[in-house]
Amino acid sequence: MIEISKLIDLLEKKILVLDGAMGTMIQKENLKEKDFRGKKFASAESNLSGNNDILNITNQELIYKIHKLYLDSGADIIETNTFNSSRISQKDYNCEDYSFELNFQGGLLARQAVDDYLKRNPSNSKLVAGVLGPTNRTCSMSPDVNDPGFRNITFDDLLNDYEICVDALIKSKVDIILVETVFDTLNAKAALMAVRKVEKRQKIQIPIMISATITDLSGRTLSGQTVEGFYNSVIHSNPISIGLNCALGPKELEPYLIELNRISEVFISIHPNAGLPNAFGEYDETPESMGRFVKEWSENNYLNIMGGCCGTTPEHIRVMKESLKNKLPRKIKLKSDKLRLSGLEAFNF
Repeated sequence: MIEISKLIDLLEKKILVLDGAMGTMIQKENLKEKDFRGKKFASAESNLSGNNDILNITNQELIYKIHKLYLDSGADIIETNTFNSSRISQKDYNCEDYSFELNFQGGLLARQAVDDYLKRNPSNSKLVAGVLGPTNRTCSMSPDVNDPGFRNITFDDLLNDYEICVDALIKSKVDIILVETVFDTLNAKAALMAVRKVEKRQKIQIPIMISATITDLSGRTLSGQTVEGFYNSVIHSNPISIGLNCALGPKELEPYLIELNRISEVFISIHPNAGLPNAFGEYDETPESMGRFVKEWSENNYLNIMGGCCGTTPEHIRVMKESLKNKLPRKIKLKSDKLRLSGLEAFNF
């Protein structure tokens, strides 16, 4: 794990490039049910097709290859293939008992890819971000419109689940924990508390990145918060960066990146989709068109960490890297003494 002081020093010197979409690259392989099952799950009763995280166990060569493609394209931070490796998410496939193994193997594969790259390129700096996804449950909202008080998950369930994930990722020697695609802030708080519990138990300091998703053009998360409301809700966890990812393309995310730049007293990350899905469910932003946004954002000093989400590929990352050449990172603002509170919106006193 990288020391927090060294990570800060790195971010003060240059804009780091996060990798692109893992799911997009896996879909290009047109895998069949047997490819997901492998030998270990050959007799599994549930259908495993689409369970991308199970490939950390059953098709490690493919996941390693995708990590390598992103490293070769210029990514400085590689995300683990663990977005859905929590017990809660894996329950859909009756694979919840493999949560620790999925996170551990996911971390090992990314770590191995980075270490192998650094052997060939010893002058480079490459990092592994252990991913905690949002799960498929919402802790602060009811899934039943007829019963607003109903919840299908508790905070403690999420906390215990995330603690297993964090423990496995740290044991696999990731550098950073990335709490990403946050649509429900209460879910994110469970993840952040899990990180702190592992820190306390193991007597270590874990660098944290947090990234929310603005679900539509209202400019709010699914649980209803504005960008600043969300920022106020999680800044207490002292993250390395706060950012935005998924749901929207660069054009649609731009106003919220500008808002985050206005308020953030920590580093900023952004990894948008390759545009909004078209009528065929595909993404229309080319590497070149996204590269133009990246160039403009860096020239406006909005960026510390830049990457890609759904629909992006190693070519998108290569063009982003090229667009950021010789560009200076955003300087973080001096911390103010404001009292920051939030409901759905921010209240600063």
